[in-house]
Order: sequence, then C-alpha cells, then structure tokens
Amino acid sequence: MATTTLKKQSDFLQGMQGGISIAIGYLPVAITFGLLAKSTGLQLYETVLMSLIVYAGASQYIALSLITAGTGVIEIIFTTFIVNIRHFLMSASLSEKVEDESIWKKALYSFGLTDETFSVASMKDGTVNASYLFGLMLIAYASWVINSGIGYIIGASLPSTLQESMSIALYAMFIGLLVPSLKKQRKVLYLAVLAAVFNSIFYATGRISTGWSIVLSTLISAVAVEWFYMKYERKRENG
Repeated sequence: MATTTLKKQSDFLQGMQGGISIAIGYLPVAITFGLLAKSTGLQLYETVLMSLIVYAGASQYIALSLITAGTGVIEIIFTTFIVNIRHFLMSASLSEKVEDESIWKKALYSFGLTDETFSVASMKDGTVNASYLFGLMLIAYASWVINSGIGYIIGASLPSTLQESMSIALYAMFIGLLVPSLKKQRKVLYLAVLAAVFNSIFYATGRISTGWSIVLSTLISAVAVEWFYMKYERKRENG
C-alpha cells in the first residue's frame, strides 16, 4: 500500500515537472487574455470564472470577439463547441495510452486536456496514469487561471484610452494565429477566404445575426472545403 502511494506521488511530481514548460508558455497568452477581457467589458470575476470553467484558449478568445460583436449566448456556445470538437479525437487517442482508471478520474483529467497537455502526455514513453495526468494538468490549469486574473488586474491599471485600444489587439492576435497555419496548409487559406465571403454575404443580407453568421459561415466553409479536397484526392488516386 505504501509502495503504491509513493508511486502515485512520484508520478504526480513527474507530471508537474512535465507541465512546467506548458505553464510558462501559458503565461503570456493568459495575461493577454486578461487584458483583452478587461477591454471587452468583462468583470474580474467573469474573466477568472471563464478560465476556470471553459479553460480553452482559442475558444475564450473567440468568445471575447463574439461578446464584442454583441452575439447571443447560444451562438457563442455553439461556436466554441465547433472550435473544441477536436478534443473528441484527442481524448480517444489519449485513452489508448492511459492505464485503466475509474470513471470519476477520467472525467477529472479529461477536463484538463488541452493541445499542449495532450502533446506532452502522448510523447511520454510507455503508458501514463491518472496521477501523472493530474500533476501535468494541474500546473498548466493553475497557470492559465491565475495569469488570466493577473492580466485583468494589469489591464485595469492601464489608462482608459489604452484599454479601449486593446480591442484591436484581439483581431491582431487572430491574424497572428492564422498566418502560420496558412503557410503550412493551403486548405486553411481556402477555408479562411470562403468563410469570409459567406460571412460578408450573410451580414449584407441583414437577416442573420452576427453570431449565427459566423457559425454558419464556418460550418458551410469547412464542409465545402473538405468535400472539395476529398473529391480531389479521389480523382488523383484514380489517375
């Protein structure tokens, strides 16, 4: 029994050690999120609560942009669900590497699954257990939540004119995230352009709200681009 306890403690510490680099990497991104949340009009408790409950960087940034656009709650939830749908694939992949655990433990560490924690856990030699994942995810989670609050506090101390101008940084960040992807895959370029076209059309009609316009544009573009690439690949395979 004592040996089992010591092993769990050792695995937990190994997980925390593996998560230090993630925690450091989250620091500037979380602080920036806090700054932007302040400029968007969120309160400190709302900012920290979003990081506590949602805990998804891309989704939280998108939520801020949708809040700024006056989008409704349902559209925000639906959009963030689409953005995070990749977690189904990551969870399925990680489940093959994790030792058999109880349902409640799986539920706990599945909440802490992010792109970064998934990468670290997947690259670890051999199998991983719940203790390792708890250590890995706890330090990353703590860094994201705490630094979100710190970013908000820093933003509150900035001059009001500078706080208002921070909203521009939100769009600049999205461009910064998009450009590297454009360099890697041409498919992303087609998706971005097509989504922009559909969104402009929906917006011009004035019959669809901003939130649903973004949701529909994303869905239609993703399906259209994927369909086109599937047909292209089949045609190339058939000569």
